Amino acid sequence: MHLQQTIKKIVHCSGIGLHSGGPVALRLVPAPIDTGIVFLRKTAHGSIPVKVDGTKVVATLLSTTIGENGAKVQTVEHLLAALAGLRISNLIIELDSAELPIMDGSAKPFVDLLLSAGILEQNALQPVLKITHPVEVREGKKWITIRPSETFSVSCAIRFDHPFLSNQSYRYEAAPEEFVQWIAPARTFGFLNEVEALRSQGLARGGSLENAVVIGDEGVLNQEGLRYSDEFVRHKVLDMLGDLSLLGMPILGEVEAYCPGHQLNTKLVSKILSSTDSWTILKDRPSAARTKSPTDSRITARVS
Repeated sequence: MHLQQTIKKIVHCSGIGLHSGGPVALRLVPAPIDTGIVFLRKTAHGSIPVKVDGTKVVATLLSTTIGENGAKVQTVEHLLAALAGLRISNLIIELDSAELPIMDGSAKPFVDLLLSAGILEQNALQPVLKITHPVEVREGKKWITIRPSETFSVSCAIRFDHPFLSNQSYRYEAAPEEFVQWIAPARTFGFLNEVEALRSQGLARGGSLENAVVIGDEGVLNQEGLRYSDEFVRHKVLDMLGDLSLLGMPILGEVEAYCPGHQLNTKLVSKILSSTDSWTILKDRPSAARTKSPTDSRITARVS
């Protein structure tokens, strides 16, 4: 277990939404102990808080969207992965759009922004959700399993019917240093032959070679190439870290996944929440475990 953390000062950035294509201004604000992660969605009618909570998922088509009190926040996974990777527990995320900025398609710009703010340890232990019995979800040939472990790790394998991208696998052992160096820079990706179909559905309107790896018949179209030879599976791990953070706290468990996506990731979150006999919460020390929803009473601070 480790201490809760927030950032030392307010920082901000701007960009465009991957799916909306619209401009977004984002501000990250330090938050007190036990606040958790809260989006503060600015609208014409005021600011509406949207708590990071596995019960608040409203859409998972090519990104994860959460919603509360009539407000939605789309494409939350990359920033949430950055927060989970750096072990930041408490933060207010103010934004003036319904979608987070895609930046370069990875979590690295968010990591750089958070590190520029500085990370502040707070005088309270961070509760941990400890898996005590296996939980599994499946969709056809795709699946994710989480098993008991004294640490958190993710083993992921992917397979695509494409000559350039067939099989890749990666194992991530949770540590901020490993996340920053080997996971955060991995970019989202897509296939050129799917772009027009996505845009006809109102998706990927802000997508470009500046914020995604695009794969054509002959290989990667991005002039700079890949950041890692297995960048695709690393990004799948990144997405999983962001989606699993919807549980509201770090996990002790071993995750193994085959061809995961946002729908399957959040399905695992929902099943964990409903399988209350499969986990316990460590608050102060291993002997002080309790069983209750890991997202209840997470927000005790004023978010205005």
